[in-house]
Amino acid sequence: VQLQASGGGLVQAGGSLRLSCAASGRTFSSYVMGWFRQAPGKEREFVAGIRWSGGSTSYADSVKGRFTISRDNAKNTVYLQMNSLKPEDTAVYYCAVDHSGRYIYRSPNVYNYWGQGTQVTVSS
Repeated sequence: VQLQASGGGLVQAGGSLRLSCAASGRTFSSYVMGWFRQAPGKEREFVAGIRWSGGSTSYADSVKGRFTISRDNAKNTVYLQMNSLKPEDTAVYYCAVDHSGRYIYRSPNVYNYWGQGTQVTVSS
């Protein structure tokens, strides 16, 4: 599975960005796609996840109500709409796939495939 993330950039606090992650190659009947982020000097952390089958979602408390994860089945693409951005959202954002698809796990160790990351910078 190849994952191509895009959509990062520089935005002022309070602004919005939409990240995209397109999946290609091997596909699975049921899997989870997740967004993670990693700021300098910090561990990679879960942001949001979506089960491809059924569309159930999960969010980190820090982004709940501001970020929305969604998918486009026809395009094999997952999106992360980020609104009301804060300087503390600044990080490299990664998309990832857990091909087990049983549950939206928050540990990055569970995920089997990773995209290359896209930088999001929020200025104050």
